[in-house]
Amino acid sequence: MQTKNRGNKTESNPWREKTIVEYAYLVKHIASRFAMRVPSSVFFGELVSAGSLGLIDAVDKFDPSKHVSLKTYAQYRIKGAILDELRSMDTYSRSMRKKIQDITRAVKAIEERKGASPTDEEICRELNVSLETYHDMLTNIHGASVLSLDEFIKTKQNDTWSKTRFQSGIKEEETPADSFDREELKQIMAEIIKTLGRKEQMVVSLYYYDELTLKEIGEVLSLTESRICQIHSAVLLKMKARLEDEFK
Repeated sequence: MQTKNRGNKTESNPWREKTIVEYAYLVKHIASRFAMRVPSSVFFGELVSAGSLGLIDAVDKFDPSKHVSLKTYAQYRIKGAILDELRSMDTYSRSMRKKIQDITRAVKAIEERKGASPTDEEICRELNVSLETYHDMLTNIHGASVLSLDEFIKTKQNDTWSKTRFQSGIKEEETPADSFDREELKQIMAEIIKTLGRKEQMVVSLYYYDELTLKEIGEVLSLTESRICQIHSAVLLKMKARLEDEFK
C-alpha cells in the first residue's frame, strides 16, 4: 500500500486519518516527557499542539523506501516539531544572555591556558565569584529556558542554529555532504564528551541517550535535582564554548 499522500493533503484520506489517530498517543507521551524538562511557563497544550503538527507532517511525508518505520519517523518528527516550538519561545533576558556569554568566555580562557575542561572552582576564579554564586547562575540559566545541545550547534554556512538533532540521526533526505557533516559532528561531540568529568559524562548519557528526566538522573546519581540542573547547564556551556570554536 502506498503510504504517502501525494495529492491534496486536506482531502479525505482514510489511511491518513486512521494513522494519525493510531499514533496520536505518541504526541502526548513525548510532550509529557518534555513537560518534565521545561520551565513551568511553557503550557502542556502548546507542546501537544506542536507535536500534533509534527505527527501530521510525518504521516504526510513518510516514505517506506527511505525511513526505518513510521513509528520511528513519527517520533523523530514530533520531537523535532516540539523542539522548534520551544526554540521559538526565546525567553532569555539580556542579563541571562550576558551570564551565558560570561561563563562561555571563562571556559574558553581556561581551556586555552590548560588545554583541558575547566573545573567549577577554576571557572569561579575566572569569573571572580563564589561557588555558591556560580551554581545559582547555572540554576537560573537552566530555569530560564530549554537548554539543549541543539541550541549550541551552528552550521558551517551561517550563524543560524542548525537543525541537526543531537538525539537523532534520522533525516528525511541526506546528501553525501550532509552525511559527512553529521559524522564529523558526531566525532567532535565524542571528543568533547571525553574531556568532561565522569559525573558530567553520566549526566549527558542519561539525559540525551536514555532520556531520563533531571529528577530521575538525580535518583540514579544520588544527587538533588537542583544539582543535576547545575551540572547539565555547566556541561552545555562547556560544549557551547568548544562547538563555537569548531564551527566559527
